[in-house]
Amino acid sequence: MSYFRRTDQPGNRAGLTTVRILQILLCLCVPLSPAHADDWHFQDVDRVVAFGDVHGAYDALVTTLQNAEIIDEQTRWVGGKTHLVSTGDLLDRGAESRRVMDLMMRLEREAALAGGRVHQLLGNHEVMNLIGDLRYVAGEEYAAFEDMESEEERDAWFQRYREGGPAEMDEAAARRDFLKKAPPGYFAHRRAFRRDGHYGKWLLEKPFMIVINNVAFVHGGAPIYAAEHGIGGINVGLKAELVGYLEASEALVESGVLSPIVGFKQVPGVLVALLEAGQLLGTDVASAQAAIRLSKSPLHGPPGPTWYRGTSRCNRFVEVPTLDAVLDEIGATRVVVGHSTAVSRKVQQRLGGRVFEIDTGMLTSVYGGSGNALVFEDDAVTVVNQDEKEEVTPLEQPIKVGFKDGALSEDDLARVLAEGNIDAVAVEGADWQLVQVSSGNVTVFASFRVLPGRSGFAPELAAYRLDRQLRLGMVPVTVRRSIDGRDGTLQFIPGITVTERERVASGKGQDATCPLVKQHDAMLVFDALAHNVSRTPSSMVYNPGEWSLMLVDNGSAFSHDKGNTKYLRQLGAVIGDEWQVALGELDDDVLRTQLGDVLDTWQLRALSRRRDALIQ
Repeated sequence: MSYFRRTDQPGNRAGLTTVRILQILLCLCVPLSPAHADDWHFQDVDRVVAFGDVHGAYDALVTTLQNAEIIDEQTRWVGGKTHLVSTGDLLDRGAESRRVMDLMMRLEREAALAGGRVHQLLGNHEVMNLIGDLRYVAGEEYAAFEDMESEEERDAWFQRYREGGPAEMDEAAARRDFLKKAPPGYFAHRRAFRRDGHYGKWLLEKPFMIVINNVAFVHGGAPIYAAEHGIGGINVGLKAELVGYLEASEALVESGVLSPIVGFKQVPGVLVALLEAGQLLGTDVASAQAAIRLSKSPLHGPPGPTWYRGTSRCNRFVEVPTLDAVLDEIGATRVVVGHSTAVSRKVQQRLGGRVFEIDTGMLTSVYGGSGNALVFEDDAVTVVNQDEKEEVTPLEQPIKVGFKDGALSEDDLARVLAEGNIDAVAVEGADWQLVQVSSGNVTVFASFRVLPGRSGFAPELAAYRLDRQLRLGMVPVTVRRSIDGRDGTLQFIPGITVTERERVASGKGQDATCPLVKQHDAMLVFDALAHNVSRTPSSMVYNPGEWSLMLVDNGSAFSHDKGNTKYLRQLGAVIGDEWQVALGELDDDVLRTQLGDVLDTWQLRALSRRRDALIQ
């Protein structure tokens, strides 16, 4: 056990008082004044430079900022009136997180003197360090705080740890366990991130979201929470919940109920057990109740702005309605996000240039990327890399269905399938076979399906091309290929998949990055357009990490039938503005160009009629 019970001081001053609990609750319920919004909106800024997700990569950050003409060779501010934005995650995984924070704190002061500004936003890892969720803190990060931690302090914490631990554990075993859970520098690190600590106090002054020149900046993304609560609800409301949790948990540490070794994920369970056992008294009860409740804040999960990935990951038909609502509410036209490492390890844009992704894996040892900064100046949007000063345009986000390797593009994967060695063929069913394909050091699996008898007709390939033309991103890469003298198609199969039947049976997927119901709606429209009348739970597969839906087994699609008009009318509720735009761009010339070699004339005409019916 690594927590401590202390019930002999019901009036302990360190406890969070009932009055303070009521103050926090009142703060969370009071409507926010419109004036708050002005604290996070900045207009007429000539130059804005943004970077994200440093994760302790000090050298990469320094060279990136030098190439962006923000700092000089001595790391002093030379950016003039530039606004520099960090979208969060300075910390964790990397060895020099403390050094990175010290640099940002100094640049903040120097920029202000020069008429510029540094905006440090809170990311999920800043919040995690504040609340004691230390799963990703590297040993070197703790070591950087050893100079602030004495042997006497460590010995005092060890004695408290022994008092709360199993009586049968001998001292040597207890010391080993203690060292594993609290390496040298651990307690100084925790002290520095308290509300009154050197870094904790600084971070708690920072917002989650700002808007500069109608461009929003946020760490994770723009969740519907932002549309419902506004920028004030995020920067004031969620901040109040964070501070309330810190007040409660720190009070419980000071009163001896909790140990700083107890992680954030374990705190609610520990406190519930103590409350149910009647082992807390006085203000400790109120503090425990507050900590339990506030640990469930949206801030600590996907609904909040520091964890949300939908802005970067969900397809246009799922995400654009949410993005429209958020940007309209906060007074912005575009958004810059970090958190989700760009698959290309370059700054990317998506959704018509309305979203910029700037997490490029700066900590090379972990993410394999490099430092990049996004620059807004003179109506131009460019990127500066840590290795070169030349400015380039952000890349269009590539579509990658089920394939996570950032070094392998979709075109590369298509070449592997089309030209790689067929290493093994396994008989799986009457209409398809599992195939292993390799090229160099890349090995993938694919399903091989023999083409139907009609000349040129390739429904799986047609479904893939139609998906990409719509930028839906649900059909895996598919190529034409002959195996053993049989003409067919090869469709990529991700390494680990779960069918819809298996997902339902397991009860999982409710925490999908992109809401399942919206993914299913997009599937229904696509199948109505392609006239896939045989979609089954077995032809709906997911990667069990983010639960992104993939559509396989499209062999029954693209008949000459114009479609069931009654069924199409029932889809009206899910064919929103983004579908109307996409279908309108899918004109007859596009269909002939993209699908003319895999569908015949009558199939193309039927597809056009179904498109028109969906638009209407």
